[in-house]
Amino acid sequence: MARMRSCVQLGLVLVLIIHLQLLHVKSDATGNISRASFPKGFTFGTASAAYQYEGAVKEGGRGQTIWDKFAHTPGKISDGSTADVAVNQYHLYNEDIKLMKNMGMDAYRFSISWSRIFPNGTGKISQSGVDHYNHFINALVASGIEPYVTLYHWDLPQALDDKYQGWLSSQIVNDFAAYAETCFREFGDRVKHWMTFNEPHTFAIQGYDLGFEAPGRCSLLGHLYCKEGNSATEPYIVGHNVLLAHGTATDIYRKTYKKKQNGIVGIAFDTFWYEPTTNYTADIEAALRAMDFNLGWFVDPLMFGDYPSSMRSRVGSRLPKFSEAESTLLKGSLDFLGINHYTTWYASNSSVESILNDSIADIGVLTLPFKDGIPIGDRANSIWLYIVPQGMRSLLNYVKTKYGNPLVIITENGMDDANSPFTSISDALKDEKRIKYHNDYLTNVLAAIKEDGCNVKGYFAWSLLDNWEWAAGFSSRFGLYYVDYNDKLRRYAKDSVHWFQKFLAPN
Repeated sequence: MARMRSCVQLGLVLVLIIHLQLLHVKSDATGNISRASFPKGFTFGTASAAYQYEGAVKEGGRGQTIWDKFAHTPGKISDGSTADVAVNQYHLYNEDIKLMKNMGMDAYRFSISWSRIFPNGTGKISQSGVDHYNHFINALVASGIEPYVTLYHWDLPQALDDKYQGWLSSQIVNDFAAYAETCFREFGDRVKHWMTFNEPHTFAIQGYDLGFEAPGRCSLLGHLYCKEGNSATEPYIVGHNVLLAHGTATDIYRKTYKKKQNGIVGIAFDTFWYEPTTNYTADIEAALRAMDFNLGWFVDPLMFGDYPSSMRSRVGSRLPKFSEAESTLLKGSLDFLGINHYTTWYASNSSVESILNDSIADIGVLTLPFKDGIPIGDRANSIWLYIVPQGMRSLLNYVKTKYGNPLVIITENGMDDANSPFTSISDALKDEKRIKYHNDYLTNVLAAIKEDGCNVKGYFAWSLLDNWEWAAGFSSRFGLYYVDYNDKLRRYAKDSVHWFQKFLAPN
């Protein structure tokens, strides 16, 4: 039965790929769109993360996180900065809520810092941490902004990494579930949309395969880059424990809190869209395989109870197995798919043996943003972010076809400019490129809904403010609002704010 299901899905998706290659020729058009263009009840918001926004790392009883340690390690952050202050939303949240309200946004996606609730990861609850998020959530609700809460956006309590290597130990499943239940109990009367994790694929790869992000583990180049780790096994162990932690937390919510609180639980998944470099079958299959190792790695177990067959065959015994009970726990444990989508790349089959023994080599796919020397789209500031609006429509159709048209919320979408000392504030506020980005991507979201029948109910722009962008530090500006890092973090509205105000205005 599993093999039959896999073959049927492969056939459907192969047909879809060919259809989308034809579709994208005509789906690049943009027009005048507004809130009224979208179905009634569609949610618009902005997104953020605790570690990138809050600052106040030693206030309110907060414990240390793996990112505190990583950011203070020389050479890990491109501009040498830390997020000790970030953009100070811990103290300035009332001001930021006014910015959201003035734009006409419906909702705000933010994350709770685990180490503010449990400074040591487990044990005694910090009442100061609970009080802070209660005040924040109450202020959002009072302003008519709906809270969308992520429980884990990469900032693992350092105490758990010290105690048992964090996500590499199955012990974390129960510790995360206890933390999640605390949040459900304390905040669930007002929070109706929960995301257990943000981008598990990213922190499994970047943190435990490549070592570019916290906790900085890898075995590449014979440990010349990372002091410890195993790139061939650890990403898969991390992903496995994340899935079980999600399933356990969701089970607790559904059994204990859902009936009274009436909320829903999902995950925010990062995913590129991959266009086959050619129409040859090998490249089409390579693009599908790239999607399996990106999105399918985490969504397939939650929809079907197991990893994609391509992962099982290529990773072999290094890919952990689910027991029958675990498979049952995971299957169907997702009320909605959060999709963080920014860009599209080309994918082609690669039969060349890689010198790297890691999860990226396992895919057997060469992915690039170029074909015949021509970029797939205009580039933003980040070296990986190419602007390909039709990729959003293709991705949403892929999700619809492969997973049975589940409820989808676009939990992140946006582009960045460089933080250049040679650019004046007045010039930085003129972000026509960002306006076009959001207009064109939203146009493709709308086409996916109205023309293709995709079940999409929300869109969150990354990000409300310029902020601390992980290993890129303050070198990258994704915000709708400009933050002056040299003048008490003063916020200035970019032109994209005024565009969203007009876009979201009633009538």
